[in-house]
Amino acid sequence: MRVMQFPLKVLTVAGCWPPISWSPLCKRTVYNAYTIFVTLLLFTFMVPQLLDIILNVDNPEDFTATFYVMLAMVIACCKMLSLLHNRKNIAKLTDTLAEEPFRPLEPDEIEIRQQFDNMIQTNAKVYTVMIETTCACMNLTTLFINFRRGDLAYREWLPYEYSSGIIYYFTYFRQLVSLTAASIVNVACDCMICGLFLHICCQIDILKCRLRKCLRNRNDLSECVCQHESIYKFAYMINEKFRVIIAVQFAVSTLVLCSSMFQLARMSMNAEVVPLLLYTICMCLQILIYCWYGNEVKLKSIQLADDIFEMDWIASDKGTKENLIMIMNRSLVPIDISTAHILTVNLDSFVKLLKASYSAYSILQQMEGNKK
Repeated sequence: MRVMQFPLKVLTVAGCWPPISWSPLCKRTVYNAYTIFVTLLLFTFMVPQLLDIILNVDNPEDFTATFYVMLAMVIACCKMLSLLHNRKNIAKLTDTLAEEPFRPLEPDEIEIRQQFDNMIQTNAKVYTVMIETTCACMNLTTLFINFRRGDLAYREWLPYEYSSGIIYYFTYFRQLVSLTAASIVNVACDCMICGLFLHICCQIDILKCRLRKCLRNRNDLSECVCQHESIYKFAYMINEKFRVIIAVQFAVSTLVLCSSMFQLARMSMNAEVVPLLLYTICMCLQILIYCWYGNEVKLKSIQLADDIFEMDWIASDKGTKENLIMIMNRSLVPIDISTAHILTVNLDSFVKLLKASYSAYSILQQMEGNKK
């Protein structure tokens, strides 16, 4: 049974996951060239924006106008590098879900897996539509406003004169394509990590299903004990491989939210407000899905002990009860997804992020008031 089909397709579009059918050398070479092309699109947009902030920006308006887009490119570049670095780990994680003890064996277990796969696919599609709609809205707004005036879509430092003919068109549309590529990379990484979080929850539900059947049929629970331990190892591996990128996402989201709110507060109601507002909402959503599914993993892992207590274990033999106690004791330590051992990825952290963003926004407002 194949898992994570839609997230892997998005990874393929992002240039991070070569299709299985492209195993011949010529096709692999073509895909590697595509990966290099996407990576260059991201870095050749992010670096000039950083240079523009360093060399040209001299007021808060220009700073925030460049800063929030540059941060989106920074997180996209980090995610691209992380996905490329973790190609083998992603393959290992997805292969693990298709092997014992994680592979569903009976119809009820297959149904549980199918429910979670459908949930992952639906959530990923909705999330993709929202992010790409926001990206399209931002690009269309610049076409109607900046393109007519002969300005670039977004500020950046360039080592050449871009105002003439074909050079302007090339530079302008390179920016649009780069931002679109960044949005796809963000979607690919977010869908992959959150999909893996949901598969942890899926495995806990499958484990509960197997425990009930073992207790009902008076079977040995040693395989269930091993499966529970494997779930913790699987969650630890996910956290170990992606904790840095999740930490970067938290940090960047905080900066983006405060700069976006600062910019929204200074803008009058016009066409430029809509894409910025959508961008701010998407940035909140981007970190919310990490916190939401990380919180689900924690709650599922803790709830397992209560679910076992409610099962029909009273008539079981001593060995079975000892195995159940072993699983329950392990469940007392929840599965916490952490951001580089700094913050745990749950709803409490999301609230802290919003508070930190608002505090930073208030400081910016106060500094602006003092200048006036």
